[in-house]
Amino acid sequence: MRNVVICGKGGIGKSTVTTNTAALLAGQGLRVLQVGCDPKRDSCARHLDAGCSTLMDALVANGHLTMADVVRLVVRGRTGVDCIEAGGPDPGIGCAGRAISLLLELMSQAPELSRYDVRLFDLVGDVVCGGFAAPLRTGADTQVYLVVAGELLALYAANNIARGIANLSRRGGGRLAGVVCNLRGTAGERELVGSFAARLGTSVVSWVPRDAHVVAADAARRTVAEAFPQAPAVRSFVELAGAMRSCAPEGLVVPRPLTDAELEALCAEHIRAPARTA
Repeated sequence: MRNVVICGKGGIGKSTVTTNTAALLAGQGLRVLQVGCDPKRDSCARHLDAGCSTLMDALVANGHLTMADVVRLVVRGRTGVDCIEAGGPDPGIGCAGRAISLLLELMSQAPELSRYDVRLFDLVGDVVCGGFAAPLRTGADTQVYLVVAGELLALYAANNIARGIANLSRRGGGRLAGVVCNLRGTAGERELVGSFAARLGTSVVSWVPRDAHVVAADAARRTVAEAFPQAPAVRSFVELAGAMRSCAPEGLVVPRPLTDAELEALCAEHIRAPARTA
């Protein structure tokens, strides 16, 4: 079983990357579980024609949970991907990280959830607390992919996550498998992201192009390959699925995060304002 964690700053496209790659892996005959680790419960939406109950919903309704309860929460999606969402409390109330850590704890006790070929964790935001970092502790062979764009804040968040990966990997946690760049189309973006990945000690395994088909597929609650099989973005997800399948433990690295000053200098070197027009 391969555990794969997709992470990056909010809004960078983690769920889109996770969902489309999961569907392609399932289409290749693999048994795939997608685990949504976001209180918004929207990670698995493109696999499902209707929403699904979350672990937090079940906990609130029942007051307690068993591993059998968690198994019952798994829903088979239209794409062949099995789905489960951690969920979370209403915004501003409680800690969503607790739902993630509880879900991982119960999943580890359920043999049914260890029989997948790939388990993909769609992990929200920076690694800032134990609950949100729980998927990174699923073993030293856990593949971690950073979703970035050629922007300072996206790279800042990714660099901060790399610090967390470095800390956890020394205690047996997952290691970095590569960078996925969700291209914004700015000048010098490929050079910037490629340099950033190299400084971390890894490489860019997939370049996701700016593609209006992705937005249209998301709005229709479909994966891109379902809705627009010839879309340019499909190839990038195929590449990422291939990288996940072929990645060996010796290909994983403990990242070497940059200092804040080094990161800002790197961005200043590559990011330029567009020329003024008359």
